[in-house]
Amino acid sequence: MEKSLDKKLDKIRNGNYQKTDFIIADAKDGDMGGGVFAPGPVLEKPEKPKPYQSYLQAMREMTDSGLVDIMLMSSSSAEKLVEEKIFHDSEVTPAVRYNDTTDVWGQRHSNYKKFPSRNFRTAHLSSVSEFIDLGLYSITFSNDLEKDLESLWGFRTFLEDLANNDLRYFLEVFNPQIDIGIAQEKVPQYVNDCILKCLAGLTRKERPLFLKMPFNGPRAMEELCNYHPEGLIVGVLGGGKGTTRDTFELVRQSEKYGARVALFGRKINLAESPINLVGLMRSVIEGTLGSLEAVKEYHARLAQEGISPKIPIEEDQKITEKVLLDDAS
Repeated sequence: MEKSLDKKLDKIRNGNYQKTDFIIADAKDGDMGGGVFAPGPVLEKPEKPKPYQSYLQAMREMTDSGLVDIMLMSSSSAEKLVEEKIFHDSEVTPAVRYNDTTDVWGQRHSNYKKFPSRNFRTAHLSSVSEFIDLGLYSITFSNDLEKDLESLWGFRTFLEDLANNDLRYFLEVFNPQIDIGIAQEKVPQYVNDCILKCLAGLTRKERPLFLKMPFNGPRAMEELCNYHPEGLIVGVLGGGKGTTRDTFELVRQSEKYGARVALFGRKINLAESPINLVGLMRSVIEGTLGSLEAVKEYHARLAQEGISPKIPIEEDQKITEKVLLDDAS
């Protein structure tokens, strides 16, 4: 079956994008960086982790819903679900995390996030190429000559390996997780320039299908998206859980300022009703609901299904992420 991702990318590249062509990925690759809490906590007992099997089941259910275009997984999860053929008659594209840089390492009691990101790749491309053809590669710039050279050489080696295995990729670029000697308000400019420098020397065949990066505000997003609209497709990552209003505002503002992809992990995985959440994300993106209306509709659906919200609606309809406040609807 032709995948919705490929159809939508063609329309975006050809300048025929409509809001219904916005791409959504469910990022269920948390086990590449976490531990027993990667599947999330039990809704009624947040101190207790869900079992891995529930993580797989959530992937099956979201794929069956047809609401997302990409299911991003660890190689072990992807191998299992591809063997089950859940993507065979689905428009959803399976993808894996190709590398697991240290800034996604989130083991309990660890302190890795105090240090600059270092590259590491668990997945063997020759192995994953047996069951997928798409994955994520991650890089973070630290304003440190030696560490950034190390990261770029790792990227160069990855591209050679990728070509040898006839695979495709999209590129994740995080904001640095430590102080890099640049004022916080200038970090978005630094990150944008690093992305463009990183990609400028690549041929069309070597370039990523799209980017995955933080939403650093309207100005930074618009600046990057306007640089080469058909040649550089920008996507946003979800970051922390936040409120439901944060989730809806993030997709609304991202699309408004030029992003064409949203890749959300915790925002979807930690929701009381992930399928309802993603369905309403699409309503917000397409303009049939405002972000505040969508929060109210989400809570109405939770009530209909007998699900207790984690956050009272009075709090859940607030915008708590500072980067979203300037253009809140």
